[in-house]
Amino acid sequence: MTTRSCPCGLPEAYGACCGRFHSGSAAAPTAEKLMRSRYCAFVRQDAGYLLRTWHPRTRPERVDFDPRTRWTGLEILDTGDGSAFHSTGTVTFRASYRGGSLHERSRFERVDGAWVYVDGEFLE
Repeated sequence: MTTRSCPCGLPEAYGACCGRFHSGSAAAPTAEKLMRSRYCAFVRQDAGYLLRTWHPRTRPERVDFDPRTRWTGLEILDTGDGSAFHSTGTVTFRASYRGGSLHERSRFERVDGAWVYVDGEFLE
């Protein structure tokens, strides 16, 4: 039996990687891990996880998925702070989908000790 790597791009299987964050059995320890787990949640269309990991002041009421979007890969281009020793961080990434890509610099903060997504700036 072949175990596929997690959609976030790391070599671990989903359950040992982002799946543990999605299930709530662990919390993402860094802003980059949260970014990866949120990308994976978009791939899996897990709106609950996306909303739980969105900053309360910027969180939308709901997440709508385009059923035609097929995510094909995540590339982390840069990180700034966002470790266990920081309260804020940034992750610049390129998320590819069939027909294009999304290039963004995302901002993250800790709320009650947990990393959450604040907002992002689209880049060219």
